[in-house]
Amino acid sequence: MLNKLKALKERYELLSSQLAAPDAMDDKDLWRERMKEQSNLQEIVDMYDVYVEKNKALSDCKAMLNEHLDAEMKEMVQQEIDEISEQLPKIEEELRFLLLPKDPNDDRNVMLEIRAGTGGDEASLFGADLLRMYLRYAERHGYKVEYITENMTELGGVKEVILNLTKKGAYSRLKFESGVHRVQRVPETESQGRVHTSAATVAVMPDADDIQIEIKENDLRIDTYRSSGAGGQHVNKTSSAIRITHLPTGVVVACQNERSQLQNKEQAMRLLKSRLYERRMNEQHEQMASMKKSLVGSGDRSERIRTYNFPQGRVTDHRIGMTLYKLEQFMDGDMDEMIDALIVAERTAQLSKEA
Repeated sequence: MLNKLKALKERYELLSSQLAAPDAMDDKDLWRERMKEQSNLQEIVDMYDVYVEKNKALSDCKAMLNEHLDAEMKEMVQQEIDEISEQLPKIEEELRFLLLPKDPNDDRNVMLEIRAGTGGDEASLFGADLLRMYLRYAERHGYKVEYITENMTELGGVKEVILNLTKKGAYSRLKFESGVHRVQRVPETESQGRVHTSAATVAVMPDADDIQIEIKENDLRIDTYRSSGAGGQHVNKTSSAIRITHLPTGVVVACQNERSQLQNKEQAMRLLKSRLYERRMNEQHEQMASMKKSLVGSGDRSERIRTYNFPQGRVTDHRIGMTLYKLEQFMDGDMDEMIDALIVAERTAQLSKEA
């Protein structure tokens, strides 16, 4: 591990000197490539510097114990040795994690889809609650939110909503949300006070807008139709909505949120790229059986991942067996404790495979 860290440190320093050279920006593409590589190395190099500094401090302290020190000074030095000795294993574990291969999509923006599942009106109303939860989470973390498509019920529930959430690293935080979300509560329409169970599905896809996905024009069927839902007379009278069918795969996307046909087509193409990219990812994952058995699950939407129990005020993630008794705060977007635990679980699973 240390040899690899030293090599990465040397590479980082080389990149730093190349970027500081007077002619560094003569080749803009090469300059951007070097900047990106240096940025990717920054965290591990910073942690390695801390590791080296702590080891040096530990050696210095041990050397001081061999000197003629009074009892008080010796006690202070021993305390410093104990503190560093406790810190070093944690730093080593962090370095091992940073050396693991990264998910290439972690820094990407997100396409997040919510659909009502089993449970009728209650399922769609729960979908609306999930939508608000993710919007509040996005607000807390400074994500830019853009609606790609929005199909609501008359009661204000969600039939289907697709959001684009923009901020570096959004996918690394939200990728664990893909799956079936189950709710247990008494619906407002339930006169007997009985608890009902219903569900909504969430799919999180990396935004593939900047990925080279080859889409041939003659592989597409593009249909226009009149938008429906809220939006005034313009929405109802003009054929601005777009539906695109990717003929080789049968993937269908639609967008009607923008006022112009051109804008809707651009958004629909963006969504199509993300769906095709997700399809490619799933095909790769299916070839790797071990990935499906990983601690945090495969992310397949047929998999129940979480239960929201309103009578007991708890939310449980079934993949890691974690229950939080703060459902109200969680539904208000305070999700970080659960997401952090899922990230730690993924990290632990990866480290155990490397061991």
